[in-house]
Amino acid sequence: MHITVQREKLSNAVSHVSKAVSSRTTIPILTGIKIKTDDEGLTLTASDSDVSIEVQIPLKEAGEWGVTVHQPGSIVLTARIFSEIVRKLPSNEIDIQVDDRLVTQIRSGQAEFTINGMDANEYPQLPHLEEDKVFSVPCDLLKAMIRQTVFGVSTSEMRPILTGLMWSLDQGKLRFVATDSHRLASRTAMVECPEDLSFHNVVVPGKSCNELVKILDDDQNLADIVVADNQILVKSKHILFYSRLLEGTYPDTTRIIPQGSKTEITVSTKEFLQSIERASLLSREGKSNVVKLVTMPDGTVEITSNAPEIGKVTDILTPKAMNGEELKISFNAKYMIDALRAIDSAEIKASFSGPMSPFVIRPTDHDWMLHLILPVRTY
Repeated sequence: MHITVQREKLSNAVSHVSKAVSSRTTIPILTGIKIKTDDEGLTLTASDSDVSIEVQIPLKEAGEWGVTVHQPGSIVLTARIFSEIVRKLPSNEIDIQVDDRLVTQIRSGQAEFTINGMDANEYPQLPHLEEDKVFSVPCDLLKAMIRQTVFGVSTSEMRPILTGLMWSLDQGKLRFVATDSHRLASRTAMVECPEDLSFHNVVVPGKSCNELVKILDDDQNLADIVVADNQILVKSKHILFYSRLLEGTYPDTTRIIPQGSKTEITVSTKEFLQSIERASLLSREGKSNVVKLVTMPDGTVEITSNAPEIGKVTDILTPKAMNGEELKISFNAKYMIDALRAIDSAEIKASFSGPMSPFVIRPTDHDWMLHLILPVRTY
């Protein structure tokens, strides 16, 4: 194998695929990046058996040179060393040559590295997915939907299914749901798909979703998504991102969303967030991160927190609108802060069904997003 490649393109491709390299694997070859060249260009692949990422560098893209293939072939190079070398090479052109004994020479400017490679034939094949369930989402929308929900997945392995983000599609409406059984985040959007395409209970590990966000561009180019029995594939430009799906049945979360409410408060998202952040300055220093919300007779809302070993804080908030019964409720400040940071609307409406019932936060200007938080018992 012998190629000359543009350093910046190689560096970007290596940083993308490196996200799938496992540091704790019992299979030595998976600590490497597979480099394969043919008459279409250069393809890099990495996998940790949960997530696999493949990035292609074409010979030319938009008239700009990417790679020249002098002799096709393939090699696996240790990811940690290879990525460091590529990052620190001096010139914009990198020459990579592999001999019959898998010894790899990497030259750039006046620098030359000689490293030992591994046989690419021993590298596991990427799954081949039947593409009968395919739909498209703009990259920036997909990233936003993940960011606005994935913080709600569980970090505990007690119920593995809850460590994933549940994707469902029905009549063109894509929905993401995350819950750790103390809170729930939900986001929906209309997407391009065949009329008859629908699925539910597709649970993508939260870790995979976080990695996907890092490698997708912030543009409105479409990402094609293929859903198979135990894998999902996201295709964007020259990137293929595979993730295994979690096994099991995701709980039916629609049942826990209250239909009515006894108290409703409409408030500026930013003001509410800042008030909760101030209140949590003390509560998070204490043993629990609990904040109390009380509706006052004069139409204001009092937000307090009390950490006996440190002190207490009281913050008064004037809502845009408030109606219904008087309310005293306590909740985890971090859950509220996560939810408010995920909402990109200026105002939210919080609907409460009583001091011990889950409450719901929605933006006032659209119904694509919903956050539900369970209150905390405080005596």
